[in-house]
Amino acid sequence: MLRRTFLQAAAPALPAALRRQRPNILFVISDDQSWLHTGLDTGGAVRTPAYDRVADEGARFHHSYCSSPSCAPSRAAILTGQAFWRLEQGANMRAHLPAKFRVYPESFEAAGYHIGYTGKGWGPGRLNNTDDPATADQYWIPADQRRSRNPAGPQFASFEQFLARREKDQPFLFWFGSAKPHEPYPKEGGLKAGKKLRDAQIPPWMPDLPECRSYFLDYYAYIEEFDRELASLLAQLDRSGLAEDTMVVVTSDNGMSIPRAKTYLYDWGVRMPLAVRWPGRVRPGRVVDDFVSHTDFAPTFLEAAGLAPLPGMTGRSFLDVLDSPRSGQVDAARDHVFTGRERHSPARDNAKGYPCRAIRTSRYLYIRNFAPDRAPACAPPVVCDAESPFLTDHRDDPTIARLYELSFGRRPAEELYDCAADPAQIRNVAAEPRHAAARRQLSARLTAHLKATADPRVTGNAPFDDYPFWGPGWGRPQRNYR
Repeated sequence: MLRRTFLQAAAPALPAALRRQRPNILFVISDDQSWLHTGLDTGGAVRTPAYDRVADEGARFHHSYCSSPSCAPSRAAILTGQAFWRLEQGANMRAHLPAKFRVYPESFEAAGYHIGYTGKGWGPGRLNNTDDPATADQYWIPADQRRSRNPAGPQFASFEQFLARREKDQPFLFWFGSAKPHEPYPKEGGLKAGKKLRDAQIPPWMPDLPECRSYFLDYYAYIEEFDRELASLLAQLDRSGLAEDTMVVVTSDNGMSIPRAKTYLYDWGVRMPLAVRWPGRVRPGRVVDDFVSHTDFAPTFLEAAGLAPLPGMTGRSFLDVLDSPRSGQVDAARDHVFTGRERHSPARDNAKGYPCRAIRTSRYLYIRNFAPDRAPACAPPVVCDAESPFLTDHRDDPTIARLYELSFGRRPAEELYDCAADPAQIRNVAAEPRHAAARRQLSARLTAHLKATADPRVTGNAPFDDYPFWGPGWGRPQRNYR
């Protein structure tokens, strides 16, 4: 039996009537899945019946965006309800999330909820100085910043074990973090699953080669494995008799692992699938166009349970959108979202990252690159082609050289994409006079938001490049294109 934490022991028992009013929350997050790779969005290239079921029995969101397209900062933003750039070391990959930043599972635990997680919670990163004593001198976390457990809560072997240890009538909050479809994919998993090369949908910045198509099929097949995990969770929920009282939320942390997706601020990197089912509360079959940031999950969950918001949250509850019977645009103010990035891996001199911020509206994507002199992907002696041989192996081919430059060439200080005319976001129109007014307006909106949320990149003190990196290869160049 897992030991009860102090918060669990100190939490007052909830009256049965109040327990029934508070929903259970099952949060299911895949690892490295771009928004359009579900059964409802690919026309059958990817089969996701469990995800489709959640969407059909609830609401599907067209515009859901992570705060940062990198695992640890994305998950930190979800758990804190804050823009990732406010989280100090938590803004970087393989760092740590200081304990002073409260996370929503703590509030649920204090309110008497049974909480826990399985799989990948917050991370990858470091919780305290005992994670890896061999590197403690290289990465020392001060006592007041250490965490005794993962910010997602106490770990369980499975959802089944978690439910078995729940007290009678106790509401629950559970985080299921899949390891799929993160690379490496099972070799030729797509072809072995019966998929055909013609089924692969190749974005216009990737070369249409047989080996690239096979890679995409392997990714599709791994998404389908995640969907089977989701199906098992839903079946356990049904068997438990708790499905009618449970909000189910299904999403991803960041986009798939190809250039201009994971770690990039284009849609393939930051735009995520999102489906929410809540029987009796969310009307089935809705398709919502409101923009939702993953920083909005924490305030939404807290409001749904009648709990107070956390200090410092920049996210905004979208419970009103879930409660609405309407499809399309529900809240006119939800017409944009902000994203950004700091260091994913130490792939440049002095382990510097590639700092950038963006605002996405229904029409435009505007990106500000704070260090355009740096390579957006990597810099020598780091090898850029570890996960993109389809480009590097053929970059002498004139038809592919342009694609290589799209992925690895340096960016200007400003990028602007007309998403209506260019949904793939590969034609930068920032310098075109007919888009000048939009560029100025979006730049001003981005600056105002960064100032309002105290982003160190605009307040004049940005220590992100100075934070140590913890993990395999610490202090050495990483074989990584990011």
